[in-house]
Amino acid sequence: MARTEEKITGLQKAAILLIALGPERSALIFKHLKEEEIEELTLEIANTRSVTPQLKEDIIEEFYQVCLAQQYIAEGGIGYAKELLEKALGSDKAIDVISKLTASLQVKPFEFVRKTDASQLLNFIQDEHPQTIALIMSYLSPAQSSMIISSLPPERQADVAKRIAMMDRTSPDVIKEVEKVLESKLSTLVNQDYTVIGGVDAVVEILNTVDRGTEKHIMETLEIEEPELADEIRKKMFVFEDILLLDDRAIQRVLRDVDNNDLAIALKGSNEQVQSAIFNNMSKRLAVMIKEDMEFMGPVRMKDVEEAQQKIVNIIRKLEDSAEIVISRGGGDEIVI
Repeated sequence: MARTEEKITGLQKAAILLIALGPERSALIFKHLKEEEIEELTLEIANTRSVTPQLKEDIIEEFYQVCLAQQYIAEGGIGYAKELLEKALGSDKAIDVISKLTASLQVKPFEFVRKTDASQLLNFIQDEHPQTIALIMSYLSPAQSSMIISSLPPERQADVAKRIAMMDRTSPDVIKEVEKVLESKLSTLVNQDYTVIGGVDAVVEILNTVDRGTEKHIMETLEIEEPELADEIRKKMFVFEDILLLDDRAIQRVLRDVDNNDLAIALKGSNEQVQSAIFNNMSKRLAVMIKEDMEFMGPVRMKDVEEAQQKIVNIIRKLEDSAEIVISRGGGDEIVI
């Protein structure tokens, strides 16, 4: 496949990048993509017969530059990113990198809010309408949002959480109006298309950070008012990789209730850090047996891996609910020694 960087499409570049990253890292990236995106990339990878070392190096370098630019933008905005990139890459290359980003990059509104101390922000918004609070919290970091929602009156916590979860798309005009109330301006780079915010994932990030008492109150209320939403949130709240949040004693307790076959399948799709945490908390004999099972079972469907991991996650949640284990989380948990 004799291609020059100028002639290949974004999809082809993505496929070459995934090939260069290798199967393990690519599999982790696939977890965050939609099914149709995975299908397109898989087909493109299959059709990519050979790539020159130079082209591979160029695409990796381009990917690095775009990631660097995105980081700079998050830290200080477009102007800051352009200034740093010009020093590193030169004016023409910096403009090229920024232009590639701005075609798809949407700088979030409420930039000034994310730089505000959460306790000060709480004083400013706590008397606002729950929908306004939900809108603002959708743009905050999980740490900021968890502090704010934990400090709200109990009767408002679940209401705000529900509004964040059920929020899908908000008109730029509405965002502008809220920003006026907060005496700020909407970023000039905000796309005039509807802005995707909130959603179940936003609530999950917040609830995974708040203290257990706040989380339990919100979930119990949602289970009564919105049982389907509560079930969807609960499924996402603790992912298998979060087993690293458990101490050794808790991991050992979890393993006592886990089927060895489920464990072997679950570990097939996990990273080395998670595998080490598991194997270090079982007997050497059992660890060898599980590793052999993983080796001899061959390729496993991602669906089977996710189902096995979810079984273990359910066990972890059950043990936490019965206070047999403690999951490290945001402030508010009390550990009795």
